[in-house]
Amino acid sequence: MSPSNFIFGLFFLSTVAIAGEPEASRQKELVHLVRQDCGSCHGMTLKGGLGPALLPETLRDKPAEGLAATIYYGRPGTPMPPWKAFLSEAEAAWIVDKLMTEFPQ
Repeated sequence: MSPSNFIFGLFFLSTVAIAGEPEASRQKELVHLVRQDCGSCHGMTLKGGLGPALLPETLRDKPAEGLAATIYYGRPGTPMPPWKAFLSEAEAAWIVDKLMTEFPQ
């Protein structure tokens, strides 16, 4: 792992630790965002489509901080857009945590 990735990972972890979980109403909004907006590419059941599946078994070998960064900053040169205009870094990390366990309905 490069030093910049390590520092970025520490930043994400510290952001989540400081911010805690989003309030219940915001969690509901984030679940809707993932199910509708992310689902338009990753499949409405998150089993894949234009984008890869977002299921615990397909994400388990991926670093959480990298997934959160992908959500927040997007992937240049691919259809994956940045979502930083719509959510915080801590919320991106919360989404990843839920995707890696079991995403709420």
